[in-house]
Amino acid sequence: MNQENLFDIESDKKPSGPVECLGMTFESDEARRAHFTDLLRDKLKDPEFRAIEGFPIGTDEAILELSDPPYHTACPNPWLNDFISIWEKKKTSSDTNYHREPFAADVSEGKTDAYYRAHSYHTKVPHKAIMRYLLHYTNPGDIVFDGFCGSGMTAVASRMCQDRELVSSMGYTVEANGDIYLEQQAHSKLGKRNVIVGDLSPAATFIASKYNNSFNSELFDYHASEILDSLFDDIGWMYETVHDENTKGLINYVVWSDVFICSECEHDIVFLNEAFDRQSYKVKDSFVCKNCSSEVTKNKLDLSFESKYDAVASKVKEYPKRVPVLINYTYDGQVFEKEPDLRDFEILEKIDKLERPLTIPHTELPEMQMANVGRMKSTKTDSIDKFFLPRQSQALGLLWSKVLDVKDFSIRQALLWVIEQSIPGLSTLNRYQPIMHGRPGGSQVNRQMSGVFYVPSQISECSPWYNLKGKVKRVAKVFANVEGACGTGIVTTSDCSNSKLMDNSIDYIFTDPPFGENIYYSDLNFLVESFHKVSTNFVNEAIIDRVRNKELLDYQRLMENCFKEYYRVLKPGKWITIEFSNTKAAVWNGIQHAINKAGFVISNVSALDKKQGTFQAVNSPTAVKQDLVISAYKPDDGFISDLNDNESAYATIWDFIKMHMEYLPVVKFSDNCLEVIRERDPRILYDRVVSYYVQRSIDVPLSSSEFQSELSARFIERDGMFFLPEQVAEYDRKRSIAGNIKQLSIFVDDEASAIDWIRQELKEKPKTYSEIHPLFLNELSGWKKNELELELSTLLEQNFIKYDGKDEVPAQIHTYLSTNFKDMRGLDKSDPKLVAKAKDRWYVPDSNKAADLEKIRIRALLKEFETYKAEKKKIKQPRAEALRAGFNTAWEAQDFQTILDISAKIPPAVLQEDEKLLMFYDNALTLTSTEDDEW
Repeated sequence: MNQENLFDIESDKKPSGPVECLGMTFESDEARRAHFTDLLRDKLKDPEFRAIEGFPIGTDEAILELSDPPYHTACPNPWLNDFISIWEKKKTSSDTNYHREPFAADVSEGKTDAYYRAHSYHTKVPHKAIMRYLLHYTNPGDIVFDGFCGSGMTAVASRMCQDRELVSSMGYTVEANGDIYLEQQAHSKLGKRNVIVGDLSPAATFIASKYNNSFNSELFDYHASEILDSLFDDIGWMYETVHDENTKGLINYVVWSDVFICSECEHDIVFLNEAFDRQSYKVKDSFVCKNCSSEVTKNKLDLSFESKYDAVASKVKEYPKRVPVLINYTYDGQVFEKEPDLRDFEILEKIDKLERPLTIPHTELPEMQMANVGRMKSTKTDSIDKFFLPRQSQALGLLWSKVLDVKDFSIRQALLWVIEQSIPGLSTLNRYQPIMHGRPGGSQVNRQMSGVFYVPSQISECSPWYNLKGKVKRVAKVFANVEGACGTGIVTTSDCSNSKLMDNSIDYIFTDPPFGENIYYSDLNFLVESFHKVSTNFVNEAIIDRVRNKELLDYQRLMENCFKEYYRVLKPGKWITIEFSNTKAAVWNGIQHAINKAGFVISNVSALDKKQGTFQAVNSPTAVKQDLVISAYKPDDGFISDLNDNESAYATIWDFIKMHMEYLPVVKFSDNCLEVIRERDPRILYDRVVSYYVQRSIDVPLSSSEFQSELSARFIERDGMFFLPEQVAEYDRKRSIAGNIKQLSIFVDDEASAIDWIRQELKEKPKTYSEIHPLFLNELSGWKKNELELELSTLLEQNFIKYDGKDEVPAQIHTYLSTNFKDMRGLDKSDPKLVAKAKDRWYVPDSNKAADLEKIRIRALLKEFETYKAEKKKIKQPRAEALRAGFNTAWEAQDFQTILDISAKIPPAVLQEDEKLLMFYDNALTLTSTEDDEW
């Protein structure tokens, strides 16, 4: 593109002024940026501002260069509440009649959308998936918050809610007036939602800011092309290779191989030369040393190293010895491969003698998990410059310099945004993977391993044009169709637990927080952040990180602080949606505990991207095998006030249940079948009561059986679920259409799940022991190793009733027999023929008998708990139900020390993987600590 074309592009740009921002008018966007940059510069001089927990690590100038205030700051954003005040004044609808059931449907959205793929990040929820939650829970103009924004997809989704074509493509019907319908049901209204997103990582918030503030795509494309052409003029010679005697080709990538030392003869072994099979395109498990003919394997060999002087660091460094073994290049539009020749080695030698560009950071890696993983440690990759081969350093360093020289701020940042995601692909992290679907070549020839720093033995050194040209064109094309301007998403770089937002100022929260030790975000972001010269302050990073002495309980505490902040800023009666992805039960349990302790009440758990899992995977702290979405709400002010002031805890229980039922889904369909809503199960309802009361140190005045009996008298039961009177009509109507109800499968791995499974088996069909036993054995796929495994007979005797033939046939058995056996129909409950058929069948007791049975069971459990109290040694396999009963009794007696003492005797996994036990332990620990402080 020539200068005349550039003039046309700049002339066609929408005028940048006048620009209105936070109630002020500026002559241009550049004037707006200059004004707020000066204000931020002054703010950065304030020691108190820089003392905010989680404040990123970087100089004032580096932070200002990365920021676009007041819309995006690479530090805590001082203008968040100013935006909220303006947004509230502009609202056209009132919240007085706001009510939503939880979004109970499972969501499946792919990750192939071009806009979604414009920039990569370690974890991302597709914006179309988030839009479904926004369209359900919010109205246009509502204020949305995400304190763990990552790449900013919540902000993207908030803006896209105004896109009629996109919303329609997702299956919604959009009327001319903006009303949105889903399956003939009124759903929402078309329109942008206002949004604030934040993250601890400057790299993440920079990505989010560019995703949510548009730029001139034509001007971006022009500058990108000019820079790549200029780069070729400067260093194109580094990527030329001889095709034949008179012509040269342009290198796409060079495959480098590690050099190992033979364990037998100590000669060098070029790994790919010996281990790579050029016919099958596979790497052999074992191979032969050419020098001594010994058969060796890679994992038993040591790397060979060479020493080089680093002028920037002023010291000698050790680098793994690497050799180029294959060159992939293009000549006359065709792709060829060759082994490096003499001229290729001469070019590499020439490059090696050049000074390394100053734009390549030489920062040493801090003490971090990613620096300790196998190949990082064995290759001695301990500073940022060691991520790059000499030619990679020259290319990336010069490229970064040229982008920094672009004067247009928005274009400069857009270019950095695109190039920064190519840094791993232009480094030693880029692997050579020759096989794709059983054939050489394909998209996996060049790819770094996601979620970890992994330096491979076979590196693919891509040229910057091979890596970037297609990417630049795709980004330009995608953003050519994006409508929006600065301010569509407000971005802050801050600790989620200290957002500085006003109390009760947010209408809805969607968040995808870190889960356990799935991903070490600050470690992985350190590479890119080193180029920006602003890095994450990881002190309050909410992950499990053993290198930084963060264990599961530390993670839980950090998450609890974040959810307390979410609770503080969310308006009463409004919703929070938490995306969860972790396979460890203890982490799943810890997240639920943190949500509950913050004050939220969990209403529903559904699947995201995958089909509904088992009952156990969705509703209990066992192995979670899919991405899940937790829907929770903040109780309204009226209920909280009554709970704090009302002397009758008994009365507030039923106020809580009535309120909670209003926040539960009435119906949920899966594969055109009506599903059981587990949150409406009486036992789950009681668990919610206990959790809510215990977290607030209020005694629960009812036992489980008393609660269930009273529940039956106060509310309406359908299919084992309880409803408010006004909800039953809707359920009955949908039930008649569905015809049948789909039971969730139950994964049996402990006493509680075993009882649930037996109850489900006996509810519709009372059975004899001989009928149940083989079915039960078939379900025992793996009882938790730290929990006492019980016999089926014990489970039956303590939780169910066996008809002994002495009295009339119970109603549950009579109904089943008379319905399913012709010769039983019409028989009286005392008929000998019916009695004989019913004898020895186990059945689910009604509420009156269940209460008596529970008293017997609790006595047995507490008797067992007493043995735990007397035990001096560690208890290897406790009975979790006995622990629950004992902890509950100790809590009611305010005997917190017993809870702590028993917790110290049992395996940590038993405590960490059981939501109820963890709740009692954590609150007992808190109260004991408080008493000690007061003393």
